[in-house]
Amino acid sequence: MTTLQRSLSAAAALCLFSCSAATLRAQRELDELIASAPAHLRAGLRGETRTIRRDVPLTRTIRRGLAAGTRALNGRPGPNYWQLRTDFDIRARIDADTQTIYGSETITVHNQSSGELSRLYLRLDHNLFRFGVQRGASVPAERTDGMVVTRIAVDGEDAAIAAGGRRRGRRGGGKATAVGLDQTVAAVMLAAPIAAGAVAEVEIDWHTKLPGGDGGRGHRMTQRWGDTLFQPTQWFPRLCKYDDLHGWVTSPYLGPSEFYNNFGSFDVALDVPGGWLVSATGTLQNAEEVLSATVRERLAKVTESDDELVIVGEDERGAGKATAAGDRLTWRFHADLVNDFAWATARDYVWTATRATIPERGPVPIHMLFLPERANRFARAGRITRHALEFYSDLWIPYEFPQLTMQDGPSAGMEYPMVINSNQGAADHEAAHQWWPMMLGTNETMYGWMDEGFNSYMNILSGAHARGRTANLDGRGQLYGRRAGDESEGPMMWSANYGGEQYGFVTYMKVPMMLSMLGGVVGDDRVQAGIKEYARAWLFKHPCPWDFAFFMSDYLKVDLGWFWYYWMWTTAAVDGSIQAVRQDGDDVVVVVRQDGDMPSPVVLEVEWKGAVRDAGVDGGAPLGRKKLRITHPVEVWFGGARTFEARFEGKVVDLAKVALDPDGRFPDGAREDNVWPR
Repeated sequence: MTTLQRSLSAAAALCLFSCSAATLRAQRELDELIASAPAHLRAGLRGETRTIRRDVPLTRTIRRGLAAGTRALNGRPGPNYWQLRTDFDIRARIDADTQTIYGSETITVHNQSSGELSRLYLRLDHNLFRFGVQRGASVPAERTDGMVVTRIAVDGEDAAIAAGGRRRGRRGGGKATAVGLDQTVAAVMLAAPIAAGAVAEVEIDWHTKLPGGDGGRGHRMTQRWGDTLFQPTQWFPRLCKYDDLHGWVTSPYLGPSEFYNNFGSFDVALDVPGGWLVSATGTLQNAEEVLSATVRERLAKVTESDDELVIVGEDERGAGKATAAGDRLTWRFHADLVNDFAWATARDYVWTATRATIPERGPVPIHMLFLPERANRFARAGRITRHALEFYSDLWIPYEFPQLTMQDGPSAGMEYPMVINSNQGAADHEAAHQWWPMMLGTNETMYGWMDEGFNSYMNILSGAHARGRTANLDGRGQLYGRRAGDESEGPMMWSANYGGEQYGFVTYMKVPMMLSMLGGVVGDDRVQAGIKEYARAWLFKHPCPWDFAFFMSDYLKVDLGWFWYYWMWTTAAVDGSIQAVRQDGDDVVVVVRQDGDMPSPVVLEVEWKGAVRDAGVDGGAPLGRKKLRITHPVEVWFGGARTFEARFEGKVVDLAKVALDPDGRFPDGAREDNVWPR
């Protein structure tokens, strides 16, 4: 759990548990106001009937994919699914004196789309550190000149660079023209389009200073400690994502929300001061050129046991000891099928390592590079990360990458392919990100809940497993009812890039509540089995929210349109209550009401003073001698009524207690009215 998650959870718990009685009082007062309002006003207020929407809204985005056959109504990739591929060859040099990276790269663009590309869009995230560039809640540790691009060439022909990096510009003299290079998203208008199925090469020379100091607020806003530790992230010019749903995804980088990138390969050469250690995405290709024989010998033993090995100790650092001799060394890394590349380097890192044994794949190394004075923050990191990789590989799909590295630095809660910028505090959460968005390339800039929210759900399961317990998801769905109705909360389908003050809640906390309710409808085991198959279907592809919703509905063979609509497109709740329990002939009648717009199954737990009278009640299941659980499906509400009479044979005088939604799975503003007698 990140610091953000911990603070959100504490605040939410305080609010949710202190507001329950107040919510109930407010509901009663509102009922009285509505009842006394003139008829022409009551028509616009909550009525005694409601319309249950059961369809999933289809925006132009998903309609485009369905019509083109790149997406399918069963939630799987369509027969015409495609995705752009970008391969990077990067050469970068870190200058510790100026805290600047000087880089040169070649992006090989494989246009696997169904149409030609007349322009390319670049992500220049480090321009966020420039003066005058729009940003969200994040505050850079220092202002810099941002990403300074000095040359762009397309297929060997230099592009014209608009003066001052202006956003507006024209193609210049039959050559490509780059505009907007002073912003986080720039455009390169091509002299000739890249045809469908064709390949083009884009060369870019650039440099950027890494921000440092104490003034940063937010992840990725501080990327160095002084001039002896550098932790570059989103540090090189990248191609914007181009997909079948949106075309070019050109939302600006504002700070809080993260990324959405094309998959491809990376060959990266990093020129750093001699004696410094380097960690990165991918696998080291030239260990014999940069590491001492002793270090290489220790690395060869990492996957032989679960022991944690010291690879470079505190007294072994430096050129000619841990590393090869020389004033500067170039470390070369290679990675396949990744959507980004991150690294770190430091003069004073120590290095330890252990392994995780991945089901169906075998052992992979876990590396930890950190400052010795911060060793206590990494004491349990190896064990936590091993458990995470092994548990999530079994829960979902096997970890696909050849290693995982935790690297110390100012960003203590951020993730990239094969890299965790974190210590043990967020190790489980950040390791889970290797599934999404690293193996399933979700769009974090729009739908942050598709990675952060899924991670929060996974972390609940992993945390329980690590303690030898069965995860308990009861109560989580119900909690949302006490949060719903806050007008500062945007729906989950609102762009995360503009999420506002409740970005953290919607992105991190709401999915476990949603999946708690889904488990209350179909069972937690079936939910997790469905997500497992969803992960297999979309491995190294780019699913969207409709794909997940359609996939789960198809896998579970249940009509869940109503469920996805109310959770993803609204901020509605169920707000159920027991209105009355009465005798009607030989039947007990429990009158259940739903004041919210979201429907749910009716789940009652009936406790008898003596033994259960009749376990043969429709929808009934005995819970020991004195309890009976009765479930009526959500369809009982589809006619539009707000009240439902649940009937079963018996006498009210024989009842000890009746509870509505006893497991707390359905969003409810106040639990006090869910129990009879009050």
